[in-house]
Amino acid sequence: MNVWLVGATVLLVALGLPLLVLARAPHFEALAAYELVSGVATVALLLLSEGFHRSIYTVLPMALAALSLAGGLVFVRLLERRL
Repeated sequence: MNVWLVGATVLLVALGLPLLVLARAPHFEALAAYELVSGVATVALLLLSEGFHRSIYTVLPMALAALSLAGGLVFVRLLERRL
């Protein structure tokens, strides 16, 4: 176990509270939690790819970063339509 895997483990454990907020909070707080979770998950996946010394594993966090930005914009658009 190296320092990259320890860092990824700490970040994944720290996602517990924002995931709870994402599941139970009103819309605006859930949007903030979604953005936090997507950013932390992207960094955790990058740390895991570095910890396992597999450069091909960096494709998933890069796709997650792009898709989470688009997902956040869609979420805001739908939230705007509901209000």
